[in-house]
Amino acid sequence: MSTTLNNNLPILGSEGGLSAYLEQIKKFPMLEAEEEYMLAKNWKTTGNIKSAEKLVTSHLRLVAKIAMGYKGYGLPVNEMISEGNIGLMQAVKKFEPEKGFRLATYAMWWIKASIQEYILRSWSLVKIGTTTAQKKLFFNLKKLKNQIAPQTEGDLKNEHVEEIANKLDVSKDEVVSMNRRLSGKEFSLNAQVGEDGDEWQDWLVDKDLDHELKLAQHEEMENRKNLLKDSIQVLNEREKEILYSRRLNDNTSTLEDLSKKYKISRERVRQIENKAFEKLQKQMLLLAKSKNLLPAN
Repeated sequence: MSTTLNNNLPILGSEGGLSAYLEQIKKFPMLEAEEEYMLAKNWKTTGNIKSAEKLVTSHLRLVAKIAMGYKGYGLPVNEMISEGNIGLMQAVKKFEPEKGFRLATYAMWWIKASIQEYILRSWSLVKIGTTTAQKKLFFNLKKLKNQIAPQTEGDLKNEHVEEIANKLDVSKDEVVSMNRRLSGKEFSLNAQVGEDGDEWQDWLVDKDLDHELKLAQHEEMENRKNLLKDSIQVLNEREKEILYSRRLNDNTSTLEDLSKKYKISRERVRQIENKAFEKLQKQMLLLAKSKNLLPAN
């Protein structure tokens, strides 16, 4: 799918052509839920490339918006958009419309993962560290700085360093070092880019997409909460307690903890957990269809 779609996507050239690309992708309409579902089903069952292409092009603005959020890492935005488009195509390939959720919600994770992998490759693991905590610091430091010490330039104050280190579970030295590396790469939203003198802020995707995505995500979250609340009743009390303890609570319990509580083996706890999860999934799907949260097959 990737090669064929790549040939049909709007061309994203050098930085100077980015403004034109953003204008071009705005011409692709956002899809209504029903149309998106039918296109996704058609692509999944028949392999119709036209359906896949329409799913991809209708979400190119989403990719551009997400890529803009990573411009502080000093890498070409056009490259990050290209990487994000690859993630979007992977999302379309793996999307399962019958689960009842919109493609945008699912695709965001694929898009972000592709862009982050590109950034990691470009900066190299030698520069940013290899542990999960260090990678978390790399991608969250700027956001935390804006929350804790907005408008701060150069080195952070000791109390800010300590607060960030505690929040991200890294050493204070790592925070100081990463902040200095990233500060050297950051640039202003008012910096001029390209021969036409456009500023980065002029290339931001229109806010209508923000509004539509927030509404869609809020609606889906409410649907999920209600489906979970109604569907959980299919489980008996022990199944409910084990499933909540293992998967639904913020502080999860170990198999060993539950084994002692219910006086059964850890393997038996695991079996009950998996069976309960399967029962819950089936019930949620049935309820979603009965409440017309899924288009009829």
